[in-house]
Amino acid sequence: MSEQDLYQTLGIEKNSSDADIKKAYRKLAMKYHPDRNPGDSASEQKFKSIQKAYAILSDKQKRAAYDQFGHAGVNPQGGMGGGFNPGDAFNDIFGDVFGDIFGGGRGQTRRSSAQRGSDLRYEINLTLEQAVFGDKINVDIPSYNQCDICNGSGAKKGTTATRCVKCDGRGAVRVQQGFFTLQQTCPECRGSGEMIKDPCSDCSGAGRKRSNRTIAIKIPPGVDNADRIRLSGEGEAGVKGGPSGDLYVDVTVKKHEIFEREGNNLICTIPISFGKAVLGGVVEAPTIDGAVNLTIPAETQSGKTFRLKGKGIKSYRENFYGDLYCTVQVETPINLSDEQKEILRNFDYSINNSKTDHRPNKKSWTESVSDFFKRISE
Repeated sequence: MSEQDLYQTLGIEKNSSDADIKKAYRKLAMKYHPDRNPGDSASEQKFKSIQKAYAILSDKQKRAAYDQFGHAGVNPQGGMGGGFNPGDAFNDIFGDVFGDIFGGGRGQTRRSSAQRGSDLRYEINLTLEQAVFGDKINVDIPSYNQCDICNGSGAKKGTTATRCVKCDGRGAVRVQQGFFTLQQTCPECRGSGEMIKDPCSDCSGAGRKRSNRTIAIKIPPGVDNADRIRLSGEGEAGVKGGPSGDLYVDVTVKKHEIFEREGNNLICTIPISFGKAVLGGVVEAPTIDGAVNLTIPAETQSGKTFRLKGKGIKSYRENFYGDLYCTVQVETPINLSDEQKEILRNFDYSINNSKTDHRPNKKSWTESVSDFFKRISE
């Protein structure tokens, strides 16, 4: 018998957002939970189907595989695979709600008070050279770090935590209220199942304390503005043995005095003399890793852009180099002597009175302006 479409199981569309999936799951899980439908095998089976659908559609990779291959993409052997526990999805969404209301036999295991440390974010300002070639930078980051004295246990050195007497190490206690037995987090150990009689004096029993920590951040070659680097486990220390969070480094690249960056391409302006523009020649063009010769053809106009293939930046994610675009700007000479000015006057006269048309454009700027005024006056 074919399996039901997972989106239909949750009553949602295929393009539903993560929030829509979670909302639909909450509603259906509350409705068909076995504790609300005791002895109803149909509701129990429906609840399992809902859990399975949510476990797949709430996971981006599993959802993508399901969208492409259907059930075969996530269930090739007829089982959930990958260590799936149907109760995990429900517990992640509802926490202790059903544990407190329907105590039953599911609350026997001890709840851990271990908590993952918070993620940290750090903004780093790089020069263009650092962004292009990569670097290793040491930074001091204030955060909660594991206590060196108690190694994160929270107990005084030489001592250990003991089992909580009130809950017998289970982390939860039961309270009878009328016909119901409620299971609640132990108020003594706060769910850890352990008590610290002699707390560490250095961290006051917290197992961690705020301090500066030097972290070496490796900058990969080719990063750009708004890129984010993730350093796993370099965030704040966890609580009660929980794992550390991650450190996210947001990259900002400073403005460069020569180059502008567009993706993996570099852009620069090269000044050339009037004589070089007219007669042509060779000039030095700057690249990010040294100078190269650039041939300027005769009669080059100001604003002409030359492309130097492969002289840009190596891609951060792919194995190719961008290009360098050099735009030439013809400089107007200053501080001329009387003799030099006279030479230019004679040159200008010869150009204007020559039978040969020396204009780079067939229509002069003066003629273009004249035509414009004629059009608007008509």
